[in-house]
Amino acid sequence: MNIVVLDGYTLNPGDLSWQELERLGDLTVYDRTPEELIYERAKDAEVLLTNKTPLRENVLTKLEKLKYISVTATGYDIVDIKYACDNNILVTNIPTYGTASVAQAVFALLLEMCNNVQKHNDLVKGGAWSESLDWCFWKYPLMELANKKMGIIGFGRIGQQTAKVANALGMEVLAYDRFKLENLPIDFKYVELDQLFAQADVISLHCPLTPENTGIINKDTIAQMKRNVILINTSRGKLVVENDLYEALSTGRIAGACLDVLAVEPPSQDNPLLKAKNCIITPHISWATKEARARIMALTIENLKAYLDNKPINRVKLS
Repeated sequence: MNIVVLDGYTLNPGDLSWQELERLGDLTVYDRTPEELIYERAKDAEVLLTNKTPLRENVLTKLEKLKYISVTATGYDIVDIKYACDNNILVTNIPTYGTASVAQAVFALLLEMCNNVQKHNDLVKGGAWSESLDWCFWKYPLMELANKKMGIIGFGRIGQQTAKVANALGMEVLAYDRFKLENLPIDFKYVELDQLFAQADVISLHCPLTPENTGIINKDTIAQMKRNVILINTSRGKLVVENDLYEALSTGRIAGACLDVLAVEPPSQDNPLLKAKNCIITPHISWATKEARARIMALTIENLKAYLDNKPINRVKLS
């Protein structure tokens, strides 16, 4: 059985092992695959692993040996699911692996914004503390999170974990989700979106990208927010209209933004957010702790073994 990994580097840049997959078939791993090479590399594969390499109908229709697509991530919009289902190609994903890692990243970003750790570290290393007339100094504002309101849009596993950390810091949690769960062991309350936008001091996005919520953060919704709000996005870049966010940051309409995702990745050098005021951007790393990637690897192997046993798990179906 030929197993081909189309873009293995982000999952395993060398600190994990492909050995378990090698035991299951003839394994070929490519660090990354440009669109023009997808067919050539995948044409003899029964099993394809992809993280972000797209598998659309124009390619899938030519892959006559393909039986199984393993998406090594939670989101699977890179695969033409309808074509796969119509042609008996099994597709699986990794439904949960980075809950703790992403929630941790949310607060790494937020605490950096609130405490300006790196900016003050740079000042100290540059001699500013040594030259200070006082025993302490701060050049940038410091903000306490206790008793602030955190609005979480999308209250699945990651949203709930984020809420738990917010609770631990003494924050009040407002949550919005289309599907309301009861009896959760978290101190929070469900609200409508307009109420969340109007009341939250921090807004964190944790929803999958859908046609309905694309661009949910835009000039109109920003206009509903507090002027001191901090926006955090570790979910999907296209949830945010980037030009509208840039304008809001440039004019001081909102206090700041912490972004781990952008609409186009990697971004072009002329993306305005790269030069925006009070905007922290990290290169889509909230998912990428070694522990989370090890879980992806383990679950990918588990999914493949289940496929080989004809008892598929984590199957992606048409919604």
